[in-house]
Amino acid sequence: MSPQPENQAAPPAAWVSTSAALNEFTPEERTILLKLAHESILSALEHREISLDPPSPHFLESRGAFTTIYLQGQLRGCVGYVLPVLSLYRTVAETARAAAFEDTRFSAVTLAEAPALEVSLSILSLLKAIKPEEVEIGIHGLLVTQDGRRGLLLPQVPVEHHWDRVTFIEQTCIKAGLPRDAYKTGATLEAFTAEVFGDRETR
Repeated sequence: MSPQPENQAAPPAAWVSTSAALNEFTPEERTILLKLAHESILSALEHREISLDPPSPHFLESRGAFTTIYLQGQLRGCVGYVLPVLSLYRTVAETARAAAFEDTRFSAVTLAEAPALEVSLSILSLLKAIKPEEVEIGIHGLLVTQDGRRGLLLPQVPVEHHWDRVTFIEQTCIKAGLPRDAYKTGATLEAFTAEVFGDRETR
């Protein structure tokens, strides 16, 4: 599975989850992952290899994640894995490079731009089935699936757009290319949480 671009509004670098329960990663772990994202981009530009051996067992866990990069406060790329297909450490490294060089909405990052990039990471929990009435704005991201179509929105998207619960679900259906009420007519609705952190919080 290839990392996928996130075409909705990406999380600001200073966006912090509203739920303390989502703070799974220590400040030290956050710093390590953010440095990995930067180093992954820079090493690709400099045509050198880096070690992708996780420095701790926590980073060995398979997790979905999105890496978002900014340049001078403007979105420069956002790509990620929805499903946990690789170790978290490798996922961050791969999605960072993909955000820098493979997000087709933007030109590839240059060596001159690399030092000024800001990174934000969204580490996803495992997906679980959820009822529409259980969806919580600001806590849950959503994945809607039906007939081979799939749409995903990160937890921060409805907050940024000031959507209520029903609008959030409907917009996720639309993202999948489905009717807005597809969740009422057989579409699968799954939820995840995301711990979001970026360079600005670790400085």
